[in-house]
Amino acid sequence: MRIIRFRSGAEPAAYGAVVDESVHLLEGSVFDGPEVEARVAALDEVELLAPCQPSKLVCVGLNYRAHIAEMGSETPTQPLIFWKTPNTVVGPGAVVHRPSVAERFDFEGELAVVIGRKARGLTVEASGDYILGYTCANDVTVRDWQDDGQWTRAKSSDEFCPLGPEIVTDLTEPGNRRLQTRLNGEVRQTTATSDLLFDIGQLLEFITEWITLEPGDVVLTGTPGGVGPMATGDVVEVEIDGIGVLRNQIR
Repeated sequence: MRIIRFRSGAEPAAYGAVVDESVHLLEGSVFDGPEVEARVAALDEVELLAPCQPSKLVCVGLNYRAHIAEMGSETPTQPLIFWKTPNTVVGPGAVVHRPSVAERFDFEGELAVVIGRKARGLTVEASGDYILGYTCANDVTVRDWQDDGQWTRAKSSDEFCPLGPEIVTDLTEPGNRRLQTRLNGEVRQTTATSDLLFDIGQLLEFITEWITLEPGDVVLTGTPGGVGPMATGDVVEVEIDGIGVLRNQIR
């Protein structure tokens, strides 16, 4: 299923399923076998919102070897975890505002895992049963703040986590998908998710050893090499095969 959150005209935000490029309402909880109901509109006639509303976003640093090299860091022996807070979440097409005091304002394209069931103490083998689906993310970062040790400020300012355009629930081989980030149409990041240092099952096992993940929570799996700065007016696109393109403009 291709799940979206959307707004149509003056109607409140709702969850929907994309069927043949048309939007259909979902009846029931999106996390508990919802039913596909009446057609609402064509996909290009609705406003797409962030496809979920996480209570928290658990993020993984230095999880691609090329990114480890470009950051001049040692290879981690276990996942390096940090947070993004819910105020960071915006949807596809949303504007992301560059703080005027930021010296370097970077994109980081990532594969995001959306949790579908309350999860604690998972094993690698069982982790897939707790995943609702997958979407694209941009882990927006003020690099100079991060370099000063202010990770929360650098990663969790307003609008610093675009998500979307949809959640794909039946994505085959999420651990072997092409991820590409483009800046104004120019490819800046391109890799396969098979290059992850710690794969999705290993990440969920590690994270849920010490924290409970709730339905709708998001795990950002890390960014590949090629991160770089964004300027006012830039358009950033994060594309993952089988999911779609997350596009946002910088102002």
